[in-house]
Amino acid sequence: MRPLWDYPVGQRPSWWQRRTPPQLLAGSFVLLIAIGTAGLKLLPGMLSPGTELSWLDALFTATSAVCTTGLTVVDTATAFTPAGQLWILALIQSGGIGILTFTTLVITALGGRPSLRQEASAVGNPLEIGFHRIDARQLTRHIVLFTLLFEGTGTLLLCLLWGPLLGWDQAPWHALFHAVSAFCNAGFSTFSDNLVPFRHHPLTLLVIAALVVSGGLGFLTWEELYLYWRRRKTSHFTLSLHSRLVLTTTALLLLLPTPLLVWLEKSTTLKDLPLLDRWCNAFFICVNTRTSGFNTVDHGQGSDAANFLLILLMSVGGSPGSMAGGMKTTTFALLIVLAWSRFRGWEVASVWSRSLRKQTTDRAIGLFVIGFIVVTTGILLLSITEAQGRNGGFLPRMFEAVSAFNLVGLSMGITPQLTPTGRGILIALMYLGRVGPLVMATALAVQARLPSKFRYAYEEVAVG
Repeated sequence: MRPLWDYPVGQRPSWWQRRTPPQLLAGSFVLLIAIGTAGLKLLPGMLSPGTELSWLDALFTATSAVCTTGLTVVDTATAFTPAGQLWILALIQSGGIGILTFTTLVITALGGRPSLRQEASAVGNPLEIGFHRIDARQLTRHIVLFTLLFEGTGTLLLCLLWGPLLGWDQAPWHALFHAVSAFCNAGFSTFSDNLVPFRHHPLTLLVIAALVVSGGLGFLTWEELYLYWRRRKTSHFTLSLHSRLVLTTTALLLLLPTPLLVWLEKSTTLKDLPLLDRWCNAFFICVNTRTSGFNTVDHGQGSDAANFLLILLMSVGGSPGSMAGGMKTTTFALLIVLAWSRFRGWEVASVWSRSLRKQTTDRAIGLFVIGFIVVTTGILLLSITEAQGRNGGFLPRMFEAVSAFNLVGLSMGITPQLTPTGRGILIALMYLGRVGPLVMATALAVQARLPSKFRYAYEEVAVG
């Protein structure tokens, strides 16, 4: 960044103008979490009578809501009044829309030719999705419109499904809360047992699953699908490699693990369900490991093999420019493509008759390595801070750390029993999982554009 003394007197940029996009992102989430924590603790009418909420638990709840994670240390249904639940819903929506708008603009800027600051902050510049140029102002407007469309449709469908079950006076609020929570991939619920009471209602599960998948695809992909629909009769339109990777990887990660999960859980959490409900619940679980966190079964009672499968799915997460967290589907796909290309002896990683830039694959590798280090550190710290033999052993702690960093919100039931230090570790993991990957992607992209004036001599290192 250009130092202040290089500017003429009177033309120096303000403090805000000197902030980089990663700094603005990280700072905005800190501010939003602070406001959410203060609101839960200080605003009147937030807590149900007899409920006490410490500052640490308020911070945990606000962080989980803003970062759209869904881990809870208190029961959202009973600990908070409708006003408190509305406050949490506002934090979920603010965190979801905020990260969605910011990440979409930054991600599209990563592939552009001008500087990162130009494309990340200049709302009127044309951006690129594959070979298609769009207006950033249009994209931002569509983000809001798509969000309202999906959440409104989800609210209506859930209201129609739950009206006869919950009463028409109660159904609208529960439907709205779950529609927003599902689309934002938050996993918060106004029911004490989450969605366990609806494990025998396939239509409810499918509506929630559709909202979760829609929020996790990313608006770069949705914008392309919208452009394809508009131009399908007037011009030839081809989806970009980004969208094809997103759609293909998402479909494979939803469909392939479902029969495996049915088999692994046939004698545990899914054993008492009829055949149709068993498959619907298995599919629903696979959907919600993509960073949503709704549950219809007690994962603490699941088999070790099934829970480890869920850990692997949670690590992938959703797609870039979406409500979801995790490593991201495209990062996972790029690593697979890179490994396959190297195995075949190809000098350049290629897929579907398209070559990938080295900077892109390097960024994917960097994100994977850094994410792995952070999650592994979190698992180690939880294993140290939580007493040996407490909270079910090692696997639940690993499950908890992966769920927190990848913004999933699923738990094997140990979250409320964590020590204050353990809760602090999860707060840090949730925050890093929300802002960390984008900040790192931005930093890696900036470093890749800096011209290198010199290099050291090459020397080989044995690998393998």
